[in-house]
Amino acid sequence: MIAGYKKFELFGKTFIQKVDVKPPFEFAFPVAEQACFLYMLKGEMEYQSADDHLKIPTHHSLLLNCINSGKQIHNTDAGSDGEIVIVTFHPDILKKVYDKEIPFIFQSSSQVTNQSRRAVNNDFLIQKYIEGLLFYFENPSLVNDEILILKLKEIILLLSQTQDAETIQVILSQLFSPATYTFKQIIAANLFSQTSVEDLAQKTNLSVSSFKREFKKLYNDSPANYIKTKRLERAAELLLASGERITDIAFDCGFNDLAGFTKSFHDKYNVSPTNYRSLNSL
Repeated sequence: MIAGYKKFELFGKTFIQKVDVKPPFEFAFPVAEQACFLYMLKGEMEYQSADDHLKIPTHHSLLLNCINSGKQIHNTDAGSDGEIVIVTFHPDILKKVYDKEIPFIFQSSSQVTNQSRRAVNNDFLIQKYIEGLLFYFENPSLVNDEILILKLKEIILLLSQTQDAETIQVILSQLFSPATYTFKQIIAANLFSQTSVEDLAQKTNLSVSSFKREFKKLYNDSPANYIKTKRLERAAELLLASGERITDIAFDCGFNDLAGFTKSFHDKYNVSPTNYRSLNSL
């Protein structure tokens, strides 16, 4: 249940909210062209979509777009009250605030992914930003549009500087450049990058178990085996077609250490990468 609620509006739309909740509570996000940054000030929440769920502990946050339906946060732990601060990004307000050029973090990303949410780890600067918002909730008479515009620009700047900035750009850019990719397009585009099965599941907006089931259905193979096979085949091609160092080829094909690549290559081709190159270039 909602035990307390405060909000600030910017240009007639809800911008910042502070919600005090007592479990059990549930909040479903409407279908809307907006993105939300949720900060767990107290307690913990669980994010859930049709096939995905994620726990957000105290002082951690969640960024998600609301363009698709079926997303909600909830908590059923009766012993844990919660406080959530929500910052909402509306495309029309962003265009108004940044009348000359939308910040880079909202511009189209080159990544092929449908990822619509990202947990943001405890970040000191974001925590201080939230503390600043609490001051204004305690002193609402000090708030005006100029202050709120500054707070909007500040959170955008902070998000663009976190270690998750690349993924955050993917999510926020969907507000202005919505794109939907097929499962196979996402796999093909990320096949040779340093991407784990867990990362690929996030990019398809699926849980790991559902991702593996869908992968098996489409490729008749496990993700790990299929991806490793494709990477080794690509490495074999590059060993013959280029003069690149073997270490560089391994990295370019998605392997993160030479020893692991060498062992996997030998297991598949019964020869080391060095000998494969020399034997086949005669």
